Amino acid sequence: MKRPYYLLDVFTQTPLSGNPLAVVLDAAGLDDDRMQKIAREFNLSETVFVFDPVDPVNTARLRIFTTVKELPFAGHPTVGTSALLAELRASAFLKSRDVGVMIEEKIGIISCTVRRPQGSAIVAHFDLPKLPERLAAPPPNAVLAAALGLQEVDLGFRSHEPTIFTAGLPTTLVPVKDLATIASVRPDLSKFGDAFGETAAYLYTSDTNDQNNDLHARMFGPALGVFEDPATGASAAALAGALMIFENPEPGDHTVRIEQGFEMGRPSLIVLGLNVKDSALQSASIGGPAVIVGQGTIDL
Repeated sequence: MKRPYYLLDVFTQTPLSGNPLAVVLDAAGLDDDRMQKIAREFNLSETVFVFDPVDPVNTARLRIFTTVKELPFAGHPTVGTSALLAELRASAFLKSRDVGVMIEEKIGIISCTVRRPQGSAIVAHFDLPKLPERLAAPPPNAVLAAALGLQEVDLGFRSHEPTIFTAGLPTTLVPVKDLATIASVRPDLSKFGDAFGETAAYLYTSDTNDQNNDLHARMFGPALGVFEDPATGASAAALAGALMIFENPEPGDHTVRIEQGFEMGRPSLIVLGLNVKDSALQSASIGGPAVIVGQGTIDL
């Protein structure tokens, strides 16, 4: 059966930067093994398979695979696929208004809003289906630093210290002191499992390449089949939990601009939105642009 697919670059307005994504449409009839093999064939950080929704009021049901496993939720596949579906199904509306897209993922139903600002790429953002939850304490800083090729003194800035949060993807959040330090990271895979287990390792610093941005990040996920990721929306979502602890934002709406992928030659920008009331996170969102760079069919 011939199935159409699209290739997109997500969290960027510039083709061949950001985080690449494959989206396979009309995925009905594909079993788990075949989807995993197709994802391995594309060999990208994630491949999305689009099915009819379980509830017809929703737009689509997605299944998301890395090269080695299925994920219940991921940020750049959600942004990219929402942008693609809005473009394919409601292109005329995007010229004048926002388009709502309701996505079913294993984590739950995700509400997305897609727009096409004049002279810009398509932009999508979604409300987190699950607010960040703090997990067990991470290993000692010395263990984390050794797995990253750093010294213990390189970890932390201001009041930030390593934590583990999940908003759908368990992530060890590791603050580092500056841009030079985060650029110097060389993971030692012989020590990585003991330090990070099955979690993603998300490094971040308040030192940035672009002064208009708030944080600079890198993500390493060998257990996910992703050595390094150019832009990681699910880890940025987890980071919202750490920001609530260490930044204690005032009540109201906040925007955090996170740059990533620079060390890979694929600059990306993730916009993390926070809504805070009574010192608690009420809601959060992840958003950014996406561009379609190619399309074709697979005969499977």
